[in-house]
Amino acid sequence: MPATRDIDGSEEGLSRREFVVASAAVGAVALPVFGLAEAAVAPAPPHSVDLLVVGPDIVTFDDKDTVIMDGAIAVKGNVIVWMGKAGDAAGLFTAKDSVKASGQIAMPGMTDTHYHTAQQFLRGVHRTTHRKGPSWKKILIPFESGLDEHDVYNSGLVGYTSMISSGTTCFLEAGGPHPDMMGKAADEVGIRGRISLNTCDMDGDGGPLPRSHIMTTSQALKENAALVKRWQANSRVQAWLSLRQILVNTQELRIGMSKLAEELDTAIHTHLSEGTYEIDYTMENYNMRPPEYFESLGIFNKRMHCAHSIYLTPAEVDRYAQHDVSVAHCAFNNYSGGPQRMLEMVRAKIRVGLGTDGPNSRGTLDLFQVSHYAVLGQQIGYATAWHAPAQLTYADMLKHACRGGANAAHLGDKTGSLEVGKLADIVLVGHDDHDQLTSMDPTITLAQNVVGHHVRTTIVDGKVVMKEREFLTVDIEKLRADVKQRYPRMIDRYEKAILLTSG
Repeated sequence: MPATRDIDGSEEGLSRREFVVASAAVGAVALPVFGLAEAAVAPAPPHSVDLLVVGPDIVTFDDKDTVIMDGAIAVKGNVIVWMGKAGDAAGLFTAKDSVKASGQIAMPGMTDTHYHTAQQFLRGVHRTTHRKGPSWKKILIPFESGLDEHDVYNSGLVGYTSMISSGTTCFLEAGGPHPDMMGKAADEVGIRGRISLNTCDMDGDGGPLPRSHIMTTSQALKENAALVKRWQANSRVQAWLSLRQILVNTQELRIGMSKLAEELDTAIHTHLSEGTYEIDYTMENYNMRPPEYFESLGIFNKRMHCAHSIYLTPAEVDRYAQHDVSVAHCAFNNYSGGPQRMLEMVRAKIRVGLGTDGPNSRGTLDLFQVSHYAVLGQQIGYATAWHAPAQLTYADMLKHACRGGANAAHLGDKTGSLEVGKLADIVLVGHDDHDQLTSMDPTITLAQNVVGHHVRTTIVDGKVVMKEREFLTVDIEKLRADVKQRYPRMIDRYEKAILLTSG
């Protein structure tokens, strides 16, 4: 029996602004999921739940943009079973665990739709080389090639705790070495994620790849399939297939991976139209631009997740929409490449979310900041020159970080908004810092005046992972000590890899 999410219990409900005003004057009630509408006649005993979050202003990002002031959220197992007023919750539920969140804002967890776990320790490292080719081949892959399993495990622990601490509850790994170690780290931290394997079966243009990064086509398909199958039973951390880049994947592998995605009912994470070099490559070899080339192979479909997608024509945006291809918009990185077409993507109802691209892009995994960058980028590209207001507001963009990211991850029916029946991925945010006063409207506050360090508590799959900025799943001090001890060896291997691949 679904809970009523409308502010006054009516079918139509109120707008968010009307709700904020109304809630300040009178208590707003949401009926519970357990059939308690009849409780007004015959009070029932309290229902047992596993977790009760009490007191926050709830920004749901549901279809009606419902906001519940001074609310409460009840969780049974890993699912939200009730949302309503905090004053009603005490008489309706007994909880095994509770989180007091008065004076905070509750929002859905965000999804980082493009992240490189194995590049985590490039945070703070700048390396200039004179190698020919794109930076991902001359800098990033050499760094990854020097990492052992424990390095990748530590990279995951550091990266995923960084995400949790800034409001991200799910990530999509782009493809890297030792993906099972990523999965192990994600499982221990308690984050939701989709890991994947770095997949290259040829050298391509722009200089040689490290030998450790090249597989045969059959080996690439076999190892990708095995990875997906190994993680199928884990409900929170699973695996996707990966195609690293057009330049380092054969046509045989592209077609084979698409067939494998259908067979395994999974998705493929790739980079597409990230650099002009890709367009030059496909034009020279196939006389087509990258999206048209993928379409010609029959692999451009709902299972393809394309990071960056910078250099697109209007017709190519239409191709994305026609084939239901999803996109990771990485604002920290993308705008250094050129103008973006995110607004057209949104209008075309393409499943587009936000991505950090990993610490090498700017050093932070804070999707609040990525969202702010994306708003400004769209303002410059679509509004400023015509003396017009922003076409995508800060609230719009933050909603894309939540719901757009969930849709890109094929999780839109389970995550991305706070609603009865959805998974309990909940972020609690403080709004009493000096740079936030006054914060009267919780949606505006979240969208404009919150960054990662304002996150107080993060709940994933109904479990409290971080509470008042203290992790309950990972020994952070032990992790930092281990990273500090191993870090010099990682950088030394990186320098040697750069020299070995500089020929």
